Amino acid sequence: MSSPTPEVTILFGITSDQTLLVLRPQLLALQEAGFSVSLLCSPGPLAAELRSSSAIAVHLVPIRRGIAPLHDLLAFLRILRLLAHLRPAMVDFSTPKAALLGLLAARLLRIPVRIHTLRGLRVESASPMLQPVLLLAERATAACAHVVLCNSPSLLVQAARLHIAPAARLQMLAHGSTHGVDLDQFVPGPESTRAACGIPADALVLGYVGRLTRNKGIPELLQAFDGLRIQHPQLWLLLGGWFDASEDHLPPDIVQRILAHPAIVVTGFRAQVAPLYRAMDIFVLPTHREGFPNVALEAAASALPVVTTTATGACDAIQSGITGLLVPPGNPVALSDAIAELLHNPILRQQMGRNGRLWVAHNFAQPSVLAASVAFYRRMHSQAL
Repeated sequence: MSSPTPEVTILFGITSDQTLLVLRPQLLALQEAGFSVSLLCSPGPLAAELRSSSAIAVHLVPIRRGIAPLHDLLAFLRILRLLAHLRPAMVDFSTPKAALLGLLAARLLRIPVRIHTLRGLRVESASPMLQPVLLLAERATAACAHVVLCNSPSLLVQAARLHIAPAARLQMLAHGSTHGVDLDQFVPGPESTRAACGIPADALVLGYVGRLTRNKGIPELLQAFDGLRIQHPQLWLLLGGWFDASEDHLPPDIVQRILAHPAIVVTGFRAQVAPLYRAMDIFVLPTHREGFPNVALEAAASALPVVTTTATGACDAIQSGITGLLVPPGNPVALSDAIAELLHNPILRQQMGRNGRLWVAHNFAQPSVLAASVAFYRRMHSQAL
């Protein structure tokens, strides 16, 4: 099929520019395929970098992640005005707040193609009091979209179970993920990160990459790590992430424990995380909910065994018993036991690492995932003609 003409415009909308960590490759692939691509998001360094380094038009609209009625109304009006001015042929909104406000505005303006990329269900980890509100918001968002694009098999199943949208409106690309893994970048090999971080060369290193929050299971990881160091005093924890000021931020006492721990390294935000994986022996993602955690795929591509949870999305990111181990979310004892199994068996670690890289290469190589994404947006455009 021929590439679309530049007049075929598609606007992506996200709440925080942090989502560009996973969205950027998709935007660039669509632009290269001939779409006229623009982005709507809150101001931030990643948005500024995209604006300065690419031809993608970046429109800044401050959007708060939490519930803020007056601020949300103002953001909605700004989005409505922007969409009325741009009149894109297609929109794709993801992340809860941007998706709700953006797709409602797009529906009011009758944008021809409206897509909601579902990257996770916040309702799964919310308090019982908030769950009915969040579920209503998810359903309202989906009702404004022609397609709800789920980025993992279990997320699609969970969205159907919660009646987020009719089954016919729920879709998924290939095996999941929206941008896949760059197998040339995420690869095992020599590393210099340990020395730079003060980690002994002969240490055993547990690793994590991402936001440091409660819903990512950081308290359980810290508890498991402290217990494991009793039997493995050479064990270190490398946290490739930052303390995110989100609604599920870590309590101050846990932050202080992490920062004061002699065998824990916190790198802060890093645009390039591939070197971090090469410094690890085991990758751990004790998350409570996900859409599809690309960090687990990146770790597997780096030939690391992965310990993650049975939570939605995370359970799709490994082959249990083959490329890693699954544990229940929020269970530090089970997490500790799984990590201990790998610590005691270096041959199993190596075998799972080899299996993981082969599995990711077969199912999530970036060129094939991005090609499926481009084909999807072309198909959605052609169906609207």
